[in-house]
Amino acid sequence: MYESDTVWEFAVADHVKFGNGATEELGDEVATRNVSSVLIVTDEQLREAGVVDTVRASVPDDVDVDVFDGVEPDPDVDVYESAIETATEIDPDGIVGVGGGSSLDVAKVSGALAPMDRDVLEYVAPPIGNGVPVPDSETLVFAIPTTAGTGSESSPAAVVSLPDRELKVGISSRHLYPDLAVVDPLLTVSLPPAVTASSGMDALTHAIEAYTTRRYDAKASPDRAGGRPDYGGRTQVTDLFAEKAIELIGASLRQAVNNGSDVEARRDMSLGSLLAGIAFTNAGLGATHAMAYPVAGENHTPHGVTVAVLLPEVMRYNAPAVADRYGKIAELLGEPVDGASDRDASDHAAAAVETLSSDIGIPSGLDGLGVAEDDVPRLAEKTAEIQRLLVGNPRRVSEDDLEAVFAQAL
Repeated sequence: MYESDTVWEFAVADHVKFGNGATEELGDEVATRNVSSVLIVTDEQLREAGVVDTVRASVPDDVDVDVFDGVEPDPDVDVYESAIETATEIDPDGIVGVGGGSSLDVAKVSGALAPMDRDVLEYVAPPIGNGVPVPDSETLVFAIPTTAGTGSESSPAAVVSLPDRELKVGISSRHLYPDLAVVDPLLTVSLPPAVTASSGMDALTHAIEAYTTRRYDAKASPDRAGGRPDYGGRTQVTDLFAEKAIELIGASLRQAVNNGSDVEARRDMSLGSLLAGIAFTNAGLGATHAMAYPVAGENHTPHGVTVAVLLPEVMRYNAPAVADRYGKIAELLGEPVDGASDRDASDHAAAAVETLSSDIGIPSGLDGLGVAEDDVPRLAEKTAEIQRLLVGNPRRVSEDDLEAVFAQAL
């Protein structure tokens, strides 16, 4: 066997455009790539708000444009299949996802799977699906986020909700990377404070978990390159992205929530979200996200709020394994840690996250999200099944450990 544990990989969207007014350059990209027809995938609210018109206006007049606005928050299989059916009927050269993570996820999957004649869940890993490989499609996908949080514009994954099972599952493949990500902070200016807060804490959690997940050489070594896990573990490169993301978000999220028209704060949040997305889609996540999925699945809580409530207690649990890293996080969040031990500094990091969440109106405990003490054993059992995320947690976590963390987070 070759020394596979000395090799790491790094991937991003094929091309990224970032900056105020970047949406106006979509038309140039469409023309350069010889796209003659596009399908915009979005939600009804963004269409009514005129955001879709802004995107559409940037597309050359000689390009046919259709719109699918049936995306809903936490899209289920029906939403994905409806979008895929529309894409199959129209057969566009390009699909443009406009919106939050839900719209971008649906756009990416529609671009890859139309006109595949398979159930969407077949592409989900067992035991839910069959793990059918996502095909390499010729349909170009352009991702235009209108929130600063999910990182879907730089992600090779999409989340599918299963309301009948009170569960969320993912489809992951290198073929789900967008061909172009257009990150325009001006599209986030109209976001309400609550959405800004939720999505911002999601981005911060992405960055913190990417920065503290297991190193690439501490994960199980595959027998061949193709056997590496989707999340390869942190590297010196992902650390660079995560550190800058934490610094940007920590310094700008409060202002973005309190004064949404502050373009500089919005720009920093958009950049922080993009960098955090690049970091976590390469390095991986951990127990915070694994625990959040069953909580949100059962209680229908916003993902960003759910991870924000859980993150401080997960940080405290993980502190013995990566106290030095949490100390650096405290410093990046502006905490005075000079002369403090790693363990004391890591306590400052968890407290800083709690304070930030409180300042922007995030509930302080799971009980505020509808979770009761009796729910804890069931939530821990469901979380223990999400090994694709737990395998990256820096400290080993058993079902009993998960129960304890859930109880602390109440």
